[in-house]
Amino acid sequence: MKTLLNHVLGAFASPLLIGLLGAFPLAAQAASAQPESIRIAVPDLSAGSGHSGGGVVDVLRERKLFEQEFAKDGIRIDWRFFKGAGPVINEALANGQVDFAYLGDLAAIVGKANGLDTRVVSANTRGVKSYLGVVPGSGIKTLQDLKGKRVAVFRGTALQLSFASALASQGLSERDLKVINLDFNAASSALAAKQIDATWGLSNLIALRERGLAELPLSSRDLDGAGSTQAVLVATGDFIRNYPDVVGRLVKAQQQAVSWLRDDANKDAYVELVSRLASYPPAILKNDLAQENFSRYFDPRLDAEFITLLQQGVDLAAKERLIRRGFQVSEWVDPRFIDVALQGPGQASR
Repeated sequence: MKTLLNHVLGAFASPLLIGLLGAFPLAAQAASAQPESIRIAVPDLSAGSGHSGGGVVDVLRERKLFEQEFAKDGIRIDWRFFKGAGPVINEALANGQVDFAYLGDLAAIVGKANGLDTRVVSANTRGVKSYLGVVPGSGIKTLQDLKGKRVAVFRGTALQLSFASALASQGLSERDLKVINLDFNAASSALAAKQIDATWGLSNLIALRERGLAELPLSSRDLDGAGSTQAVLVATGDFIRNYPDVVGRLVKAQQQAVSWLRDDANKDAYVELVSRLASYPPAILKNDLAQENFSRYFDPRLDAEFITLLQQGVDLAAKERLIRRGFQVSEWVDPRFIDVALQGPGQASR
């Protein structure tokens, strides 16, 4: 409404009105405008009563880095966690209910392909492992063994694209299987109850293996990276246009958490933090992350490598008809904020 009002006044303002405004021209007023709050959507990965988004989100919230950055302006940080993950967050973006979202690659890609006015302002994680979990004693050892089997996948999330990538690396597609749409918890329960033959998931499957309820014959690491996932921070186009300085400050404040995360010396502390917030056994997360290089894993740059990974995701999503048509990632990313943030002291890319 303010943007519309300023546009109307700018179009019809008389010299008298301009004179009355004096030292407060409309352009200056628009530039100084600030939001009352910053609404940030996050897929809720917690298995308990609390909230956890993993990665940079948990560090940001634990240290209240965004809250500290914007406290002097009276801008409230409104964290919004969604159990429905990407599909529900895309609805919130479409309805103007959130300004930023931490999303896996497919959810962000689907939103953009469906017309959401978003821009990728930072990478979040890259090369996140996915696992194939199967019923113990099923004899399923490879992706080829899944032909005709009942396999649970959380549709609309990064895992669906991850699974499509893994299958494609072996000359397969979802059409070769009986795919069932189940969220993380439902898929784990169904696998434990032997109601499905397999599922494609994250480190939560390690917990099932430890209890003897699942076997994990392979991960995306065994497929030379096929089936790994990326995650991004997106901002709405409206928010970027209305408050570019706020976006820049938020991305810069995020770097405090990113710098801490990229230090492998903090890996144990990170595992303790996420396990506490997400109600996951620390041993599971430690097992999952043992071979990860955190400097690369949490690299925030929108560099050529990351853009290529996202473009491969877009192209595969279009090929597998997860989206109606593809698009150019280079026209979607907006690296100016992270590029400026990385110019600060101690922020040089590694």
